[in-house]
Amino acid sequence: MRSLRRHSASTLAFPRGAVGSGSSWVTLEDPTAERRLLIGTPTQDRKTVTRTQLVVAGVGVVVLAAAAALAVGLLVPRSSTAANHGRSSDSGATSSTGSDGSTPASSPLKVVSVQLAHGSSGVPGGGRISVKFSAAISAGTPRPLLSPATPGTWRRSGVTLAFTPATPYLPLTKVTLVIPGGHEGMVAADGAHLVHGFTESFQVENGSWLRLNQLLSLLQYSPLAWTSSAPALPSGDTPAQREALYRPPAGQFAWRLHGWPSQLTSLWNPDGDGVMTRGLLMSFQADHGLLPNGSVDQELWRTLLQALDAGTHNTGGYNYALGNKAQPESLTVWHNGAVVEHVEANTGIAASPTPDGNFPVYTRLRNQVMKGTNPDGSKYADPVQYVAYFYHSDAVHYLARANYGIPQSLGCIELSLSDAAKVWPYLAYGTIVSVIN
Repeated sequence: MRSLRRHSASTLAFPRGAVGSGSSWVTLEDPTAERRLLIGTPTQDRKTVTRTQLVVAGVGVVVLAAAAALAVGLLVPRSSTAANHGRSSDSGATSSTGSDGSTPASSPLKVVSVQLAHGSSGVPGGGRISVKFSAAISAGTPRPLLSPATPGTWRRSGVTLAFTPATPYLPLTKVTLVIPGGHEGMVAADGAHLVHGFTESFQVENGSWLRLNQLLSLLQYSPLAWTSSAPALPSGDTPAQREALYRPPAGQFAWRLHGWPSQLTSLWNPDGDGVMTRGLLMSFQADHGLLPNGSVDQELWRTLLQALDAGTHNTGGYNYALGNKAQPESLTVWHNGAVVEHVEANTGIAASPTPDGNFPVYTRLRNQVMKGTNPDGSKYADPVQYVAYFYHSDAVHYLARANYGIPQSLGCIELSLSDAAKVWPYLAYGTIVSVIN
């Protein structure tokens, strides 16, 4: 018997945004680049004034004094202003002077484009991030920052900075790119600064459903065993395991045990998010403290890889339940390919039938008082036990009846107390309940 689990590269331009913060883990290529402070050299224009003796009666002293003052003024040098004080790249830079001998100020550095769509989803987890600027970037300039951080390298090539991750991001990770501005921000080779920094965000694409089913099989949650066609990836090789989330290795699935009914085997789809895969996910989520809703997010992928690395496998086997509305109505339960319970059951009356279909158990309760409205408008409040909800307000549970095997419920599958007690341990989170006929 299964023991109960504990449930306790397209290119688009980005608009500017706000400055953010980041970390300092990225590596800097071109470590030999020099930093030179470019300072303009004053241009001195010294002119010699020839003193002319003027013989003017009564005003000679005055003229000489004025001539001396003029000479002093002309001897003062006229200098150009040093406009560049930024860090340059190893390619060097030259300054130009205007007709008046002054150096014009550099145009502010601008971001021309980023090779990711703003706020987009579906960005490759290991894809390159490229930022194009309006001018060549200084070798010593601060680099853009990514959060969450991942190992990788920024490469500078003319007006472009490109980041290539060494380890892909987890699927569905929300990533923030910060391009710093201001005096402590990005600097061009000519010393121009990026005046205003900004922040952009994007979401990494989802991983492969095939790889998801492979992992659930490797962790013993699936009734199918998966065997890789190539040497198995080391569980602790993070870059390889993350890459496999997007590009699954080749291999084969096979049912571990025979004896499962066709109603279950027909549900298997290794490449999609069908109800069987959702049920496996819910079972895994319940065992690992995640909300058992069958949804896929970044935390699910992280937890799957952590469980694989730790060797934390499911030990409860696999269960399946089939409700049959053909009279006498019944519920049959399989565990690891063998029938463990076959009991009489009550399903919904014509005015409130139990729906046909395949549904994973999503909530379990030892007991509760079920409240609702009867078809005639009257209210009910029934104490029930061994409850396993599988579709909206429909559940498998105990409810006292004079007999079982005929339609009597409002959509639930009702069992006797002794039968419900035996069945309930197998109706764990994610267990598929199929209803037929």
